[in-house]
Amino acid sequence: MLKISGIAASAGIAIAKAFILEHPNYSVEKRTVTDVEAEIAKLDAALAQSQSELESIKERTLQEMGEKKAEIFASHLLILNDPELIDPVKDKIRNEQVNAEFALDETASQFIAMFENMKSEYLQERAADMRDVTKRVLNHLLGLKFMSPAEISEETIVLAEDLTPSDTAQLNRKYVKGFATNIGGRTSHSAIMARSLEIPAVVGTKDVLSQAKSGDLIIVDGLDGEVFVNPSDEVVAEYRQKQQAYEKQREEWRKLRDEATVSTDGVHVELAANIGTPNDVTGVLENGGEGVGLYRTEFLYMGRDKLPSEDVQYNAYKTVLEKMEGKPVVVRTLDIGGDKELPYLDMPKEMNPFLGFRAIRLCLDRQDIFRTQLRALLRASVYGNLRIMFPMIATLGEFREAKAILLEEKAKLASEGVQVSEEIQVGIMVEIPSTAVLADQFAKEVDFFSIGTNDLIQYTMAADRMNERVSYLYQPYNPAILRLIKMVIDAAHANGRWAGMCGEMAGDATAIPLLLGLGLDEFSMSATSILPARSQISKLSRADMEKLAAQALDMQTAEEVVALVQSIEG
Repeated sequence: MLKISGIAASAGIAIAKAFILEHPNYSVEKRTVTDVEAEIAKLDAALAQSQSELESIKERTLQEMGEKKAEIFASHLLILNDPELIDPVKDKIRNEQVNAEFALDETASQFIAMFENMKSEYLQERAADMRDVTKRVLNHLLGLKFMSPAEISEETIVLAEDLTPSDTAQLNRKYVKGFATNIGGRTSHSAIMARSLEIPAVVGTKDVLSQAKSGDLIIVDGLDGEVFVNPSDEVVAEYRQKQQAYEKQREEWRKLRDEATVSTDGVHVELAANIGTPNDVTGVLENGGEGVGLYRTEFLYMGRDKLPSEDVQYNAYKTVLEKMEGKPVVVRTLDIGGDKELPYLDMPKEMNPFLGFRAIRLCLDRQDIFRTQLRALLRASVYGNLRIMFPMIATLGEFREAKAILLEEKAKLASEGVQVSEEIQVGIMVEIPSTAVLADQFAKEVDFFSIGTNDLIQYTMAADRMNERVSYLYQPYNPAILRLIKMVIDAAHANGRWAGMCGEMAGDATAIPLLLGLGLDEFSMSATSILPARSQISKLSRADMEKLAAQALDMQTAEEVVALVQSIEG
């Protein structure tokens, strides 16, 4: 048995067989072949294997996820059997005496480029299908063993170097019981998505990938940040009990699902959830969320070969607003850059992308992208309680420009006879220290603030939150961070605005007493954190927490603040 320590990223215990997720290298070399018929036979064998795989995946998808999802694999089968693709590949092998993988890659690339340049959206989407089919056939031609997370069909624990946002978006909760990664922290996107999917996760283990192989029995302890490889029967039994105890605790929390979040002295605060896709709304409602405090719209743009259309976005926003039935939904406009890339945008490589061309900076430059998103949001606004939030705002000028574009698009829709809600609040994420310092001026123009502590902390402490060597500087409880938060909340209240928090700090059990004392109005967190937070706040007095926060603000170190909070819990 091997025990590996990491960072507890998403609560819970998972026990299942390992599934190793490693993205293969699909680059191919051109080789001259002498036996062209043998090369064609190799291609035919790869096509047959791919056909068999796709038929089984299509059947399984049909049974488990319905006809619409299965249609994807039906179209893949059509491409696989299309003589318009296969015949030119075979001709290339015969005429140029080249290897099958090179002939396939060259031919498919020409078709993909052709489809991508067509005006028809349907034909543009065929490019993505052809790319997927080509990779599947190349798997067999190159002897690769890659299987995408979407194809997992038995209970597993995914082990990976890291999980990209598109990887996590493909995870099926029915089969993926948990995951562990070599790199990452509590605020990395894989960790945030794990909490959204409600699956246990441990990140930053450094070497879990080299210490386990596919099929090994794995325990992921997302409560204490431990991973066990091939544990003994006794350890498995111990963790089954721990799993049951945690489930029992969750049952107690579930009793609070329909309760308001009220302190012992009668102060109500709002507990909302952070989501990435319309499917996440189910988890928000099941966990008693009073709203959506952050809808990360970038996931609509990921895992695609081109920008989502206005209608695609409109339908996603409309779905979320309708499902929330009038509860507030704060939608963050596109926040791409930093560790979130869109290959099809061909953005320049930057020395420090976290401080570079991202979020609102990209949107103000690429107004075609920004205006499409704003139109979709405005059209959807009549279906619920929409609030729009601009990310990465550093100056008042940026906010004014973004809001002016929003109002222009609203006026255009009105002139087209499209109905738009008149009740849309427009706010900003406070994640840059300059904005927090100038919050009293911003508060005169915005409808609300939502403090994004994940970035605010790393920018204030000048410490990359993804860099394990400086992770000790990622200090949510540092008095400097608490003072910035207080400035934002006080500025909001002085101008009749509300202040929320959508960073991971909002759901942190150590931070919650301090944030309650600082006067935070809305706490937005992973859906699974809502009920534990509600339970905690129901046992606290706002008045007492105000005194606690005042003490914390005068302390010198994060360690002193933590000790202070722990003293009230004892």
